[in-house]
Amino acid sequence: MESLDGRPYPLTDVGTLARALAGPTPPVLLDVRWRLGGPAGAEAYRAGHLPRAVFVDMESDLAAAPGPAGRHPLPPPAGFEAAMRRAGVCTGSPVVVYDEADATAAARAWWLLRYFGHRNCRVLDGGFRAWVAAGGQVVSGGGPAPRGGDFTARPGQMPVLDADAAAGLARRGALLDARARERYRGELEPVDPVGGHIPGALSAPTTANIAPDGRFLPAAGLRARFATLGAAGPGMVGVYCGSGVVAAHEVLALELAGIPASLYVGSWSNWVADPARPVATGTEPG
Repeated sequence: MESLDGRPYPLTDVGTLARALAGPTPPVLLDVRWRLGGPAGAEAYRAGHLPRAVFVDMESDLAAAPGPAGRHPLPPPAGFEAAMRRAGVCTGSPVVVYDEADATAAARAWWLLRYFGHRNCRVLDGGFRAWVAAGGQVVSGGGPAPRGGDFTARPGQMPVLDADAAAGLARRGALLDARARERYRGELEPVDPVGGHIPGALSAPTTANIAPDGRFLPAAGLRARFATLGAAGPGMVGVYCGSGVVAAHEVLALELAGIPASLYVGSWSNWVADPARPVATGTEPG
């Protein structure tokens, strides 16, 4: 299924994935389970994962070391290329990524693959829980034998924002804050040293993109949600979160709604690294 711009539709479901895995050219399957603060995704992977799945680590494979650029900066092209080759990703090969349920981590892998030039990538809607609920086979222990891929990283294939561009978009377009509302308002900040939000940003928690079963809302529902926020128009929508992981989930939801969006990769952790940048607290603007 193709999206309007000719790129592969970004989601797949359990039935479609099961048929593809049983077919002659199964997709490369990446398990990217991760949770801020733990436990480690590798533990969940060893306890049980989809057949053929290869574990990909958020901290070492999908991000560079934390620093002024943020808690989860973009991985260097050579590092991401090596990680994807270890996982068996080849140029043009179909890739499916999944996490526990709501695509928070899977969307980061999807976005990075797209950013580095791999178009044929989809997220398993509902993740591991949806697979198990449907009676899908689960295997434990280590993964399949390593398969060397030939993936070549070509960065810059998805739009990104730096701090200045994010601040400008908050003034002239729609800059969405994908974190929980209490973090946006500055009432609670469990990770970063300063609470609050970028002045002019709009609160848009990713939890509102997901149905109770962990799957994305239908496209029409997502379009209606983002329309109420004024998020529409090419080049006029940006997203940030705490460190750029959850924001990728919002970019994916926006794509499902047919709305292109840019990602502020450094996000709040990069914004507050410079004490000269302004911080807003409380409810969102007018």
